[in-house]
Order: sequence, then structure tokens, then C-alpha cells
Amino acid sequence: MAKTKPGKKDLDSYTIKGTNKVVKVGDCVLMRPAESEKPPYVARVEKMEADHRNNVRVRVRWYYRPEESIGGRRQFHGAKELFLSDHYDMQSAHTIEGKCIVHSFKNYTKLENVGAEDYFCRFEYKAATGAFTPDRVAVYCKCEMPYNPDDLMVQCEGCKDWFHPSCMGMTIEQAKKLEHFLCSDCDSENDAKRSMNGFPASPINEPKAEPKRRKR
Repeated sequence: MAKTKPGKKDLDSYTIKGTNKVVKVGDCVLMRPAESEKPPYVARVEKMEADHRNNVRVRVRWYYRPEESIGGRRQFHGAKELFLSDHYDMQSAHTIEGKCIVHSFKNYTKLENVGAEDYFCRFEYKAATGAFTPDRVAVYCKCEMPYNPDDLMVQCEGCKDWFHPSCMGMTIEQAKKLEHFLCSDCDSENDAKRSMNGFPASPINEPKAEPKRRKR
């Protein structure tokens, strides 16, 4: 009678081969792609197990890069943006190349320095249909595009909306030197208010409480 193979056992951690980096359930990892010229795949470790020969396999939930999604990369997608998919797999732990951090969108925008291991995620993604959750996000600027953390934006002191310098006819260098900024709509409103309220004709160094009225 053939012997039954011993069962698999769950692991709490795994040390990446050739390193001292320890992976635990819930960590995000970089996984070696089949084609060497491609960037590493990014996944979240959901479970780790070893068989009777101590071969370690990991259950992962894949992150997709925008270019790997059905709709492809769009203008507002950041260079380090990932989508948390509903695609799960079992993989050999030997394909894990390193660890990384997938931040929330809010936390990513607060980073002073973005390292090679830093990514961010603001959408969940259904691999079969290409649907996103949430399916709507806030838009900014005249171009009405979602925020891309890689792009510099300037905030209007009037409406508090954020704008791309290029959409306002400015260069990045000009935008960086701004001390105050009003968008074209708020600037036009201010011009209208100025013309309606009137300004005293007296010199700036001799302010008047009210403009002089014409004598009738």
C-alpha cells in the first residue's frame, strides 16, 4: 500500500533567497517575470506554505500596472501607480526578487522622497472586465483630469482648485517661482469686482477711506 504524502504546512515567514530580507503574509513583493526585459511583477502575499520537501509556495494577489490593464495607461496615471486586482495565483517563492511598499494614494503624496521600492494604489481592478473601484475620482484643473502625483500643480487662492501650469500658459519654472496665484476665472472675477467697486485715484501712499464722489 502506497504511503500518503505528508501534508503541507503554513509558514509565517520566508527569507528571500540570497538576501536577509524576510517576507511575511501581507507584505508586498517584487516577482521575477518570465521575460527578463520586463519590469518585475508586484504582488501582495496572502499565504505561504511548504510541502514535505520544504518547497515553499506563496498565494499572491497581483497588482497590475496601468499598461497591463484593459484600458491601458492614461495621462493621469502616475509612474509608480498600481491597481490591486482580483487576480490570485500560487507561485514558487523562488520567484520573489525583493520587497516593496505599496502606499495609499494619500500617504504616497506625503512622501518627501520616492524610492525605487515605493509604489501607490488608489484603485481596485477587476481583471476580467477592466472595471475599477472607485469608478469615479475627483478631477482638477481646466482639463478636468484626476490628480497625477508626478505632475506639479498650483493652487488658486480664490477657488482653491488645483491647476497644471501648462493649462494656465506657464512653464514649470515660472510656476515654481509663484508666490500668489489666481486662475483665469478668479482673476476675471476680481477684475469685474475692481471695476464695479472703483478705486481711489489718489496715490497709494495717501489712502482714502472712500473714493471721492463727483460734485453735481
